[in-house]
Amino acid sequence: MIEMDRPRMVILLGPTGVGKSQLAIELAEEFGGEIISADSMQVYQHMDIGTAKPTLKERKRIRHHLIDLVTPDQPFHAGLYRTLVRKTIDELFRVGKPIWVVGGTGLYIKTLTQGLFAGPKINPMARESLKKEREEKGGDYLYQRLKKVDPRTASQLHPHDLFRTIRALEVFDSTGVPISFFREQHRFGERPYVTLKIGLEMKRDVLYDRIEKRVDRMIERGFLQEVRGLMEMGYGAELKPMQSLGYKQMVQFLSRKMEWAETVRQIKRDTRHYAKRQWTWFKADPEVHWRNEPTDRERIFLETASFLKGRNEWLR
Repeated sequence: MIEMDRPRMVILLGPTGVGKSQLAIELAEEFGGEIISADSMQVYQHMDIGTAKPTLKERKRIRHHLIDLVTPDQPFHAGLYRTLVRKTIDELFRVGKPIWVVGGTGLYIKTLTQGLFAGPKINPMARESLKKEREEKGGDYLYQRLKKVDPRTASQLHPHDLFRTIRALEVFDSTGVPISFFREQHRFGERPYVTLKIGLEMKRDVLYDRIEKRVDRMIERGFLQEVRGLMEMGYGAELKPMQSLGYKQMVQFLSRKMEWAETVRQIKRDTRHYAKRQWTWFKADPEVHWRNEPTDRERIFLETASFLKGRNEWLR
């Protein structure tokens, strides 16, 4: 497929609270087009404040896609996102509208641009052996082992992410080859779109201050009331979305398992930690052009204009 036959899209990514959504709206107003969300939490209905979902007013300014797709008790995963987002992209491309993909869920962006990575066949004996190791030696031991056999993958995982740690070790123990090698090979196999990835960044202390203030604004807007309403609708604490950042702490407060001050403190702390993990994920992508907003605002608009016209000055 030659480049002119493929949809071109601008992907705005970066850690939470860095200003992606507002900049995307301004870009779409300047150049036209519609916004596609790449946020794994904004797909859920009734979860608006805690997910920093674009407001109705903002959605009237620019049409947004892949928002409010399912209720909190319905399953949603990267494969389903891939199916829906590709259909949306095809529709926008057919009518000639610029495409803006905006979000901080690295897996969704990777799934969109590179497809799903199935991985090699796993030896059942390797899986059983890892299960035994986990029970006898614990998750930290497995993570330390992964650091030795596949440091690249380990650097992209949280030490407590036992599921992905075990998955990576299953591949290595079954094949003798790190999962990072298979992923790198897969990365070149599927390139359905021409993309400009712009990563927004700022000084760490400035971002953390913005995050804390944003949590305060969420609370002022009624985050607690939103979670109480979800629980009254029957969405229990066991649901995956209700265990997500911010919602989990609010549920604990409403269940009288945590004091209010500690609830707010943990939301701010965990949001900072989440932003750090997002940075780690995106910094590993060599295709991202990192820009500071607002100091690089003019440059972002110039690069975007050049890219949308099919020129390649933005590569420099």
